[in-house]
Amino acid sequence: MKKIGLYVHVPFCVRKCGYCDFYSITELSLIDDYVKAVIRNIKDYQYDTVYFGGGTPSMLTASQIGRIIEAASPVSDAEITIECNPQSSGGDYFRELRDTGVNRLSIGLQSFDDETLRKLGRLHDSQTAVQTVFEAHDAGYENISIDLMLGVSNIRPDFDTINNLPIKHVSAYILKIEDNTPFGNDKTLSFPDEDEVCDEYLETVKKLDFPQYEISNFAKIGYECKHNLKYWNCEEYFGIGPAAHSYLNGKRFAVLRDIKSFINSQLQPTYITDENPGGIDEKLMLGLRLTQKGINVADCKSENLQRYIDAGMLRRSENIITLTPRGALISNSIITDLLC
Repeated sequence: MKKIGLYVHVPFCVRKCGYCDFYSITELSLIDDYVKAVIRNIKDYQYDTVYFGGGTPSMLTASQIGRIIEAASPVSDAEITIECNPQSSGGDYFRELRDTGVNRLSIGLQSFDDETLRKLGRLHDSQTAVQTVFEAHDAGYENISIDLMLGVSNIRPDFDTINNLPIKHVSAYILKIEDNTPFGNDKTLSFPDEDEVCDEYLETVKKLDFPQYEISNFAKIGYECKHNLKYWNCEEYFGIGPAAHSYLNGKRFAVLRDIKSFINSQLQPTYITDENPGGIDEKLMLGLRLTQKGINVADCKSENLQRYIDAGMLRRSENIITLTPRGALISNSIITDLLC
């Protein structure tokens, strides 16, 4: 039986962050019915990665997480990740999670600056952020990742703190303001301009003591996120929960963004998003995101390739093309151009 990834979308939050466009709700009374629906929808595959994303997966108790993992019955050496926030986790919770089989934590810190955290609407402060990481480490976790948000305020004072934390992975995302979010509707908010954000990203690539392996992701050798690599390598995964996506049996499909229909249906309601995924264009697009893998020059027919190499946006090593950090900043434009 082939091994695939399992993604579980946990849509619950205490409150929704102003910048977040992911599907989430605050009706916490639905959690137990949601867990039952997740278990009901688990299919009999061999899962070598399990990823609890959200929302705020740490709104679930360790017992509820454990029930889902037990139902999925992943392979013995599976990477099992849960996203968690400092305000809904801590030492005791982390120890309970270890007993369920969770072996990787992704902690949504976003910043170590209190003013920035308030601006983002986060419910923790910088001291709690640092304390949460050390509590996770003290609970026996070696594989710890943190999330950072770029493009909000000056992150430069945080580099020494980050590099001295007992972590193995950093996801550093540039804040994108979506139209249908509170941030998108609030015209009074002020953020760094594009040039400042570009400089911050380039300095992040330079100053983090973690090799970059994807446009927004950095990891110590051997600690790259196995589950997310499935997405970028066009490998199969199965998603459960409202708004979850899947790539399975030659199709891409998604679950309706509706917690009630998910809970009340015997099988989660899905719809096809791509009838023929995994084509050469998609593989080129995803391959270029991987800064160490890249794409084969023979697969790229664009006559603009050399122009981007000469401009320092792409690098070529024998027959492999990869994005440079400067190229990563305009990756969508480069990828679109190369696929034309």
